[in-house]
Amino acid sequence: MTKNIGTVDRILRIVVGLVLIAYAIPIGFPATGWNWTGWIGLVPLLTAIVRICPLYSLLGLTTCPRVKAGPL
Repeated sequence: MTKNIGTVDRILRIVVGLVLIAYAIPIGFPATGWNWTGWIGLVPLLTAIVRICPLYSLLGLTTCPRVKAGPL
């Protein structure tokens, strides 16, 4: 599969993923009955690591800069 996550998108996914996981553990957040929802943070973290977002692929989106090939 072609990578479809650019640098800024990747950084945002890592930050959001880590904050959600910190909420799940809970590090710096109060313990509630809903802390388990923070494990959803694994999804943006994993997509940032592999630089492929399945939803972007389905929708035909990309945040990667395209290298335009000029005439030969």
